[in-house]
Amino acid sequence: MERDALAQDILERFVRYAQVDTQSSEVAAEQGKHPSTDIEWDLLRMLQAELQDLGVKDTELDEHGVLIGRIPASKGKERKPTIGLMAHVDTASDVKGNGVKPQVIERYQGGDVTLPNGLVIAASENPELAQYQGETLVTSDGTTLLGSDDKAGVAEIMGVVKRILADSTIQHGPVEVYFTSDEETGMGMDCFPYDKIRCDFCYTVDGGPRYSIEQECFSAAGVRLHIHGVSYHTGSGRGRIVNAITVASRILSSLPQAESPEATDGRYGFYAPMKIEGALNECTLSFLLRDFKNEEIERRISVMQSLSQAMEAAYPGCKIDVEVKHQYYNMVEEARKKPLVLDCIWQAGKELGMPLYESLIRGGTDGARMAHDRHIPCPNLFTGGHNLHSVYEWAALPAMRDSARLICRILEIGAR
Repeated sequence: MERDALAQDILERFVRYAQVDTQSSEVAAEQGKHPSTDIEWDLLRMLQAELQDLGVKDTELDEHGVLIGRIPASKGKERKPTIGLMAHVDTASDVKGNGVKPQVIERYQGGDVTLPNGLVIAASENPELAQYQGETLVTSDGTTLLGSDDKAGVAEIMGVVKRILADSTIQHGPVEVYFTSDEETGMGMDCFPYDKIRCDFCYTVDGGPRYSIEQECFSAAGVRLHIHGVSYHTGSGRGRIVNAITVASRILSSLPQAESPEATDGRYGFYAPMKIEGALNECTLSFLLRDFKNEEIERRISVMQSLSQAMEAAYPGCKIDVEVKHQYYNMVEEARKKPLVLDCIWQAGKELGMPLYESLIRGGTDGARMAHDRHIPCPNLFTGGHNLHSVYEWAALPAMRDSARLICRILEIGAR
């Protein structure tokens, strides 16, 4: 299929952005460093320069790695709602995310996709591939993730900015663009400059398959158990040793396997043990708790607290400190309070003939924090990425183009 100017621009940008190392660090973010890695500045500064080259005169990059671009309304549309568009520049640390070498597959012939290092993206496990026969796909070389989460969203927003500034027939109200850092650490919005933005509602461009719209996400908490044992020489420890590792293993085995990430989907939440470290006298367990209902998150927190108390009773001398951090909340309630934010999406899809459908985010976005912290509704739009956070990741150019087309039409509808 022949590529139009929008698709070509998005492809060029995505391939270029993907090659810029931006992997974030949860450890550094927890220690208060924002952005958590210095390399994230490279893409942020590049984007600021590109926004300015496109004609965005009002840009601001703050000390915490948040880039804001402000685009004035079309003439006569100054009093229409201000719409925000948001994407994040960092990539995940689940697998290697730096040194990405994008592979552009022109006119995909169907079937399995073999990556340069020999790994195979199996068509049987990726049925969505079938709809892109003859189209352009992008993968990594198989040694890293690709980074469509969320550099595809970044490229699409930049493509939209270029298009609306170059084409005066696209009437729009005030538009604000936000590029954030550290989304993958869950702490990217800790320092977001809410006092510097004016949007009435916002859209994150951080989704997945073509036409999927996400207005609902997990509520999330992190729980860390600091288990303090009692250490003696193992040869003379009878009746005196309290092994923190043993206590940790009992806690892990007590959690319901049916409520784990590997056993749940849809609206079912889970307990996810993510890290264990320590020794006989002291051990730390870190968990992610996820559910779509806030009351269920509170129940899961209570379970962790009760389980810790039970272990203290079962192992005299053991002490367990429970550290709880709420990370984000289901964003659907804020979207429902302002129906316009969702109406614009569905109307845009209808006008463009796109079969949009609603799906759940079994995770979160920066938009979930924006919705909770400042009551700004922030649904999530598709980007065209698949198998995110994986060396098997791939992105489809037609879906990326459609995402940009949808955004442009949403801006037009918002200005009516």
